[in-house]
Amino acid sequence: MRIYLDHASTTALKKEVLDAMTPYFLEHFENANSLYSGGRQTANAVALARQSVANNLGCLPNEIYFTSGGSEADTWALKGIALAHKNKGNKIIISKIEHHAILNTAKWLKKQDFEIVELPVDKNGIVSVEELERLIDDNTILVSVMYVNNEVGTIQPIKELAKVCHDHKVLFHSDCVQAVPYLPLNFKELGLDLASISAHKFNGPKGIGALYVRNGVKIDKLISGGSQERAHRGGTTDTPSIVGMAKALELVQVDREKHNAHVKELRNYFESLVKKSIPYVHFNGGNPRVSSVSNLSFEFVESEGILMLLDMDGIAVSSGSACASGSLDPSHVLLSMGVPIEIAHGSVRFTFGQENTKEEVEYTVQSLTKIIERLRLMSPLFNLKQGETYNV
Repeated sequence: MRIYLDHASTTALKKEVLDAMTPYFLEHFENANSLYSGGRQTANAVALARQSVANNLGCLPNEIYFTSGGSEADTWALKGIALAHKNKGNKIIISKIEHHAILNTAKWLKKQDFEIVELPVDKNGIVSVEELERLIDDNTILVSVMYVNNEVGTIQPIKELAKVCHDHKVLFHSDCVQAVPYLPLNFKELGLDLASISAHKFNGPKGIGALYVRNGVKIDKLISGGSQERAHRGGTTDTPSIVGMAKALELVQVDREKHNAHVKELRNYFESLVKKSIPYVHFNGGNPRVSSVSNLSFEFVESEGILMLLDMDGIAVSSGSACASGSLDPSHVLLSMGVPIEIAHGSVRFTFGQENTKEEVEYTVQSLTKIIERLRLMSPLFNLKQGETYNV
């Protein structure tokens, strides 16, 4: 048995997406920047895909720049705005629970003499609009807050945050990578100046994403080279992936309501079974949150042991962001939410998808219950806790 419960990390490519991509690997493989007929044909496919992506995100085609994914889009947003607007100020505000693409880019900018200020979050992982209002000033050039957190699934008040920024004539960027499968996106209505998405989070191909840059916003080039992406990102156009992302985004609009209902039912069922079966569990993140994510901390055990034993039972989950999977440090998201470090070490993220079933949920909880019991038997802290209980 193989059960995949890590959809926040990546998703399977849909057959309809592969079918849309295949001709541009085989018959129509020409470079989209070539002037002969084959190149013009692939260029037309890219133009149609750009139009489709823009239509589904509530923006204009010339505001969409294709990238290699969400991390590149995030990095470009911060570096591109910082370098293009440094004559206006050097202060950049980000939330404490951003993706590492934002956090590490901010660290780099700090070394370049930019001031980086981190917005705190409450116990549910939500930033305060009032706190942003307090921190923003005339020296601020950019604020970046993700729409949906990749570890706990909480949804930020993006529209309200954008309004605060615009009231102060400050640009606002949002990492919308985790939002696409669950929330309808209209960048204009949300008031975004820049936004990042990544296709593999919504059953599209890996290695392709996009950065939305509102018309009129000045941004530095990401890759100097050819004239691709309106001379802002050099490199041969990845026609198959661009066509695939557009197709996947079209399918999201059709499937979103049904998808949300299904994964929410599975997640709630999963959490109800866990509550009944396993003591000393913390449920991380509150509402509002997206429908698929359940982040749990199991006291007295380490997440690495849980992951390995679940994998041996054929169940794939993660301890948080896939981009930080090589690190043994506890989640910066959970620590920022006030989760004690010893409890954060025992955290696991379960994210459900369309192909998952109630039977898989039941099998997972049965396996998880046995694994937690087994690991706690080897835990001195748990045995001490049990001894305290027995002595009462």
